Amino acid sequence: MAQPRGQQKIQSQQKNAKKQAGQKKKQGHDQKAAAKAALIYTCTVCRTQMPDPKTFKQHFESKHPKTPLPPELADVQA
Repeated sequence: MAQPRGQQKIQSQQKNAKKQAGQKKKQGHDQKAAAKAALIYTCTVCRTQMPDPKTFKQHFESKHPKTPLPPELADVQA
């Protein structure tokens, strides 16, 4: 028995909405993983992670001014 076109349309919309929600959920997880992978510099004092040496040096100078600068940050221009 054939379904009326209105009912078929509603089912199709529900199916499409569910499919798109699944894709968004998958993308959100990938973005989190990519963001975490980008945090490659870890502060030796407080273990905070940063994406680049410039940010790392700025963090170190503002948060740990009495601690000597790590040798890997000596030549970084902030």
